[in-house]
Amino acid sequence: MEYGFYLPSGGPAAQPDELASIARLGDELGFFCMVMPDHVVQPKSVESQYPYSLTGDLHKAHESAVVERLEQVTTLAFLAGITTQIKLVTSVMIIPYRNPILTAKMLSTLDMLSKGRLILGAGVGWMEEEFELLDTEPFSERGAVTNEYLKAFIELWTNDNPQFEGRYVNFSDITFLPKPVQKPYPPIWIGGGSRPAIRRAAQIGDCWHPVGAIPAAPLEPEELSENLVLLRSDAEKAGRDPLSIQVSVKAPLYDANEHSGPRRRFTGTPDEVCQDVQTYADVGVTHLIFDFRADSASQTEERMTQFAEQVMAIT
Repeated sequence: MEYGFYLPSGGPAAQPDELASIARLGDELGFFCMVMPDHVVQPKSVESQYPYSLTGDLHKAHESAVVERLEQVTTLAFLAGITTQIKLVTSVMIIPYRNPILTAKMLSTLDMLSKGRLILGAGVGWMEEEFELLDTEPFSERGAVTNEYLKAFIELWTNDNPQFEGRYVNFSDITFLPKPVQKPYPPIWIGGGSRPAIRRAAQIGDCWHPVGAIPAAPLEPEELSENLVLLRSDAEKAGRDPLSIQVSVKAPLYDANEHSGPRRRFTGTPDEVCQDVQTYADVGVTHLIFDFRADSASQTEERMTQFAEQVMAIT
């Protein structure tokens, strides 16, 4: 099992020195990756349903919903310069938000400057108000836009004479350099737990990257196993090797003392957490991304260190 952690995107822990300290510690402790979310602008009024809350309300789900949001690629570029081994994951980049040619260049540059440490976590997005503010292609077409943009990225990253003719993006007779360091291109992790997301992961992705272990999206091993049957069937239909597609689950690490009722996944004693890790590994999960974020950088680092010593060291 490989492990990763969420980076703070706002608040006291997201200040330069604090953020750098968290990233360096993750590198030193041997975490595989660190992940950065993607919001460009926060509308003050959001009617879109937040998919990872039982109520659908973003502000009730996250008390920090109205604080500043660091820009995703810029932040990862900053952290690339002060770390050496840890992978840099856009988790997830809302693909329709940015011009595809410019985005492909930003990502290939980040992969080159980080010496091949970029992983592109890709999603379609959910906040219609943000799409409207960014003047994107229509929100209702975001799935088709994402598929096409990702294919355009791959063309730009792999072809010496890139050409693309689609509904949303067209280019030809251009030079696109630098190419990414990783060959044929940086791994693409497809976010989302919907049926289209699973299909997208099977057809385009190197990894399926859903959220689990939360009340709104528990993704228990039985459900995960059923979804992996669909993933592998879709991959075979697309002419791809199903076993080449990895599974990376974002699973927030809860403190068992803060919750009543039955024990949630990845809570309790280190032995119980390790057993949960083994259960998900047995189903086919290759990466687990945990949320250690706390009110301060020091609290976040304490949780990271504890996890590394009590779980990572023995699983």
